[in-house]
Amino acid sequence: MVPASFAGHDFLASPQGALHWPAQGALLVADLHLEKASWFARLGQLLPPYDSHSTLTALARDIERSGATTLYCLGDSFHDRFGCDRLPDDARALLTSLTARLDWVWITGNHDAGFVDHIGGRIEEELTVAGLALRHEAVVGDPTPEISGHFHPKLRLRMKGRTLSRRCYVASDTKLILPAYGALTGGLDAHHPEIVKKVGPGAAALIPAAGRLLRFPLAA
Repeated sequence: MVPASFAGHDFLASPQGALHWPAQGALLVADLHLEKASWFARLGQLLPPYDSHSTLTALARDIERSGATTLYCLGDSFHDRFGCDRLPDDARALLTSLTARLDWVWITGNHDAGFVDHIGGRIEEELTVAGLALRHEAVVGDPTPEISGHFHPKLRLRMKGRTLSRRCYVASDTKLILPAYGALTGGLDAHHPEIVKKVGPGAAALIPAAGRLLRFPLAA
């Protein structure tokens, strides 16, 4: 994890998309999309059914490394409202062990709105912590500094004739969008007009790499 600052707060950002907030003893992640593979399987599109366990294993490692005691999931934690019901036994056991020992907060998103069985933790539509709004999707025009997810931002770069794609954070003075943390998630180009519109002028894509935070300005 590399140091990052936003709205007067100090964080540590990981390339995977976990944001550690040391002052709050918290870890923030967005868009786990657990049980996405099983959702597609029900539609006849078969994908390897290991996405949930892979995502939760990575999350458990980041929790251990950070020492966080609170976990904020910023929406779309499950790919649909019944995703939790489809968790395989190993993923269910791992998730249950995590929610039992952490102050775990599920913030609802557009995919998992209305989900009931969440194996512990508490459900919130959004909340404010230390002056920062935590929600699933950024709200245009809200002056409150906010951290959100929803867009799965990725930065695509052309280098030596090849196109490289990396998960990225997108930040302006009052908006910070986290990349999707889930193992089976795509991404929207950070330059996409919908992302730029949400974060406003002066935005940049941020990539943790080589012990520092690389900054790539985004044109408004």
